[in-house]
Amino acid sequence: MLLETLNPMHYNITSLVPDTMPVATVPILILMCFLFLIWNHEETSSIPGPGYCMGIGPLISHGRFLWMGVGNACNYYNKTYGEFVRVWIGGEETFIISK
Repeated sequence: MLLETLNPMHYNITSLVPDTMPVATVPILILMCFLFLIWNHEETSSIPGPGYCMGIGPLISHGRFLWMGVGNACNYYNKTYGEFVRVWIGGEETFIISK
């Protein structure tokens, strides 16, 4: 009798999960999505430049500097955004000032 109660095959796994489980997960998922949006929200800067976009902007900006070189990438950003530009190099915010 003791061995029968300790046998895991004796219990039905669906009886262990209550029927309210799917109903409870919806508010939790909505809360997690809301917290993710708040965590990734960043104030818009008054300085022009590529957007942050959950970390993709810095990767693209840094990749452009590695691919094109500093001079060509600076010229590209100056033509695109003007003479005062905010970019990311090596994960750090960098300002390009030119005339």
